[in-house]
Amino acid sequence: MAGGSAVTGAADRLRWLPAVHACLADPPAGVRTLGAGERLRKAALEEALASVREAVRDDPEGFDSEAAVERAVADAWELALAGLLRPALSPVINATGVVVHTNLGRAPLADEALEAARIAAGRPTPLEYDLVRGARGSRYVHASRLLRLLTGAEDALVVNNNAAALLLAVDTLAGGRAVVVSRGELIEIGGGFRVHEIVGKSGARVHEIGATNRTHVMDYERALDSADVGAILKIHRSNFAITGFVAEVELEDLCRLGEERDVPVIYDQGTGLLMPHPAAPGEPTIREALDAGAALACGSGDKLLGGPQAGLLCGRREWLVRVRANPLLRALRVDKGTLAALEATLRLTLADPDSLPVRAMLSAEPDALKKRAEALLAALGPEARAQCAVRPHAGRAGGGTLPDRDLPGYAVCVRPTGVSAAALEAGLRAGDPPIIARVAEEAVWLDVRAFLPGDDEQVVRRLDELL
Repeated sequence: MAGGSAVTGAADRLRWLPAVHACLADPPAGVRTLGAGERLRKAALEEALASVREAVRDDPEGFDSEAAVERAVADAWELALAGLLRPALSPVINATGVVVHTNLGRAPLADEALEAARIAAGRPTPLEYDLVRGARGSRYVHASRLLRLLTGAEDALVVNNNAAALLLAVDTLAGGRAVVVSRGELIEIGGGFRVHEIVGKSGARVHEIGATNRTHVMDYERALDSADVGAILKIHRSNFAITGFVAEVELEDLCRLGEERDVPVIYDQGTGLLMPHPAAPGEPTIREALDAGAALACGSGDKLLGGPQAGLLCGRREWLVRVRANPLLRALRVDKGTLAALEATLRLTLADPDSLPVRAMLSAEPDALKKRAEALLAALGPEARAQCAVRPHAGRAGGGTLPDRDLPGYAVCVRPTGVSAAALEAGLRAGDPPIIARVAEEAVWLDVRAFLPGDDEQVVRRLDELL
């Protein structure tokens, strides 16, 4: 004990904590500080000392000597350093079978989109410079031409996500007036955010009509007769389905009513689907919404389109001219890397849509997925292979899309003999790279649908290590 005196509690043990300057000058044995600058080492050390100080206060008896405190500081310092040196957004392997996984960053980008973003981020670009006129230009012309070609829109622009596109559209078209929306379409999106609450942050007032399960043309007509309406809003229920005793007004009929009353219709398509997809039969597209007569239609760039996070706002030129003049646009704009990646994604959508990872994953045939899962199983060592089997597994589109559709596929089902399924899943998640899988029926399921090139080998290595 320090100085040979009796140690009575946390206060005495806290005196064993080393000084910051002493640790920096002479790091404890075993602490690897290579690759960390002085500021980083000091920041990590201060984090470590704070955590050990709290641990000593919580459990003084757990630190019975000065050496024990020093060991705890060394361990905490190395852990804090590793955390600061490791990118927070390091790659993970998506073995959930969910293609557009919101918690894992949604759509994986095509190589062309990644390269376009890298080049744009690393060099000056004419983001807001008109090369023809030699004068200031607008970032909102980028991607507009491609969006017009793909949707048939008169004009288009890009903001930072679909919620921003919807907010901007409602604020521009109905600011200071009412926007009419069916109660059956007042959806909640990820993170507990509700569309009508987002719309309510605009200058418009939300005017709810109809019932949760049934809304009729007469409900819209009554609202148009009784309120000062600036726009009608129709929201595609992309993340849930209602069945049974239900009714809704088709977009085409709603647009016809809007034209009769001189009230524009905004359509929140949500998924960003620009053209029909074989894995999503019947899913509405932005082109179809505009063909039906919507003044503006908006969708996400990082869902079924398979691009970066972005809000796509397409429609009539007269309204988009007003949108471009809205001061909110400045707060919702996107950066050059996003625009470059989106343009590359749109070019692929025109020229070679099957090369987009999201489209390929959604369209993957069950037989092909089974063969991939069987190849993974065969590559495992005998001990790990004995605990695994290839089983049918339903994937999902994810990202708040195609809520009522399973994607038939296959997974490697692991029933570990030495540990619980939950412990194995935690071990996979804690590895390098982390592997995100599902636990069900006392087993770990590794669905191969959303695997990227090289993921199979990493999964084999980790399973062999853990099993």
